[in-house]
Parts: sequence; structure tokens; C-alpha cells
Amino acid sequence: MTQIADPMQPYDAATRRSIAFLNVAHAIDHFVLLIYPTVVIGLEVVYRRPYSELIALSSTAFVAFGVFSLPAGWLADRWSRRNMMTAFYLGCGFALIAIGLAPNLLTLSIAMFMLGMFASIYHPVGMAMLIEASRARGRTLAFNGVCGNLGVSLAAGISGGLAYWISWRAAFFAPAVLSIAVGIAYFCLTPDDGHHASKRVSKPAVPLTPKLAVLLFGLFIVIALTAGLVFNVLTIALPKIVDERLSAEMPLVIVGSIATGVLVCGALAQLTVGRLVELVPPHVIFAAVTLLGFIGNLWAAYAGGWSLMIALALAVAAIYGQVTVNDMIMARYTADAWRGRVYAVRYFLLFISAGAAIAMISLLHEQGGFTLVLGANATIAFLLFAATIALVAMIVNIEGRQRAAQPAE
Repeated sequence: MTQIADPMQPYDAATRRSIAFLNVAHAIDHFVLLIYPTVVIGLEVVYRRPYSELIALSSTAFVAFGVFSLPAGWLADRWSRRNMMTAFYLGCGFALIAIGLAPNLLTLSIAMFMLGMFASIYHPVGMAMLIEASRARGRTLAFNGVCGNLGVSLAAGISGGLAYWISWRAAFFAPAVLSIAVGIAYFCLTPDDGHHASKRVSKPAVPLTPKLAVLLFGLFIVIALTAGLVFNVLTIALPKIVDERLSAEMPLVIVGSIATGVLVCGALAQLTVGRLVELVPPHVIFAAVTLLGFIGNLWAAYAGGWSLMIALALAVAAIYGQVTVNDMIMARYTADAWRGRVYAVRYFLLFISAGAAIAMISLLHEQGGFTLVLGANATIAFLLFAATIALVAMIVNIEGRQRAAQPAE
């Protein structure tokens, strides 16, 4: 079982401050990437283009979000994680301003690519910093996950409100100011950690043979790809699902608010998981939540009205709940010196799938609406569950061998 730090042991002031900034960064990261999927509903009228065409423009941001996580993780491990996080805050802020000022769809698409590039820094760099600072404490990782979920949840409601009451451009300007301000504060209040790069631990908590390492991380690759598709289809399409299948007559601000309510279920799930991992082995919880994710997606494919909202809430809760245990399991089998690069590979696969998710939404929605989109997502969720079961079986075998190899006291 993953080693958990004593939950009663307090963090020192510097660690608490660092964790607080990482939590804010996680919220900003997910918020800024999901502004456009809400605003795009209003842009159908502004540009007189169909949803399937306009939503495809956001693929530049999500592709960059995945691709640039690889160099971000490598550079952070070899240079400075603090400086990389500063670049995240400031880069996202200025990219948002560029999107808000974009005079046409081509410029908007290019600016969104820049947003995705800077937003890609957080997960490989921020998660490595959080694991190191928190010593993989379950509830700390869970709360960080909740902050990310909070960013996702608030994106729909706040962006819809700003677009409805002011303009769609204001939906990008407001978070830009916040990101730049927090970035300046972070740089001034957090010491540089570049000198720590050569001192990080180079051995994982559980040593693996080369064969086991290849098999284990091969399963993590499958899990990252399937979880990324399920996650991105749900979060990107949710506002439009509410708009189409609950009531097409609702104003954008109400659509965003309902989508926010559904996404809050993910935050509650992560808080619950953060407590459970201190009582139940993480791999057991991992299997349970991916099973619930399959059930929720399958139910959503055939549900309508408010029962659809319940099904989506279950699916969202499951896909967010698995994030915490996934991070903890990877931390146990990854050395800190390599953690940025390992998380970079994971999040590269996780978020590069966003481009495929957008293409999937655009193509399937045009052919069969959201019944077809959610049905395909349920199939992918089942593959995620199957890969998780294989991972659990391997972990049980590895942990059993490790206990058998330890000398009796």
C-alpha cells in the first residue's frame, strides 16, 4: 500500500505556501482551457458558423496542452520547477489577453495554441512539486484535485455569466488579470529550487525489474489514453449536452450554471477518495471508481432530462475520483528525480487525447447527436475499467512478492 505521511503532522509555513500556490495553479489551469467550450455556444450567433466547426478550433489549445507537457517536465527536472510555474502563470495570462483581443477566428486559434502551450506546464511540473512537498499525503493530493475540479466547475458558470452580461471577450480578460497577478506573487514569495535538481532521490519506493516496469507503465499508458478521452469528452461537451438535451431554450448563463453543478460532483468525489486512500489500498479504489465511470457513461448514453444529469454526475465523479489514486500509485513506483518526466509522459498522453476527443465530439455529434457521442464514451470507459483491473492484478502480485522478500522480524 502507498506510504502515506502522518495526516496529523503539520506542514511548515513555506510548504503550506507552496502547496497553496499549486492548488490555485491547478484551478487556473483547468479554468482557462474550458472557457472557450462554454463561450462557443454564443459564438454560433456571432460568426454564424455551426457548433461542430467552432468547437474544432479549440483543438489547437488541447493539442499544445499535451505536446508541450513533455519538454516542460524534462526542463523542470533539469532546471527549476519554480521558474517553470512562474512561466505557467504569466504565459497563461498573456495568452488569454491575446484570445480576447483576437480580431478573427484564425488569430483566435493561434492564441489558443499559445494558451495550451503555457497551460501544459502545470501537470508535469506542479504535480511533481506537490508529490515532493506533501510526501504523497492522500488528503492533500485530493484537495489539489478538488481545486482543479473547481476550475473546471467554475469555468462554465463564470464564463457563461461574463459572456451573457458583458461580452465573450470579457470571459477571457478577467481570468487573465488573475493569472498574471498570482504569477507575480508566486515569483516574489517562493524561493527558487533549481539547486535541488541534482539532489532529488533517484530510486522509487518500490523497485521494479525492467520487465515489470515495462508492463506496469504500459498499462499506465493505456489508462492515461482512455481516461483522457473519457475526461475530455465529458468536460468539453457538457455545456452543449445540457443545452441540447435538458432545454434548448435556456440562456447561456443557466446552461453554464447547470454544467457547473454537475461538475461539482467531481470535487465531492475527490474529497471522499482523499479520505478513503488512508483506509483502503489505492488500487482497490481505482478499480471501483473506473467501474462506476463505465456505469455512469453507459447510463448517460440512454438517459434524458434530469436522469441524464444524475448519470453525468456519476460519470464526472468517477473520472475525477480516479485522478487522486492514479497519482498516488504512480508516485509509489517513480523516483522523485524522474517524476517530472514520468508525469510529463502521462499527461502528454492524457491531454493529447483532448484533440481526439474534440474530433470525436465533432464527428459523432454531426452523425448521431450526443446519444452516439456518449455511447462511444461508454465503450472507452469500459476499456479504462479493463486496464485498471489488469493494473490492480499486477500491483497485488508486486506487493505480494515484496512482502515475501522481506525478512521476518
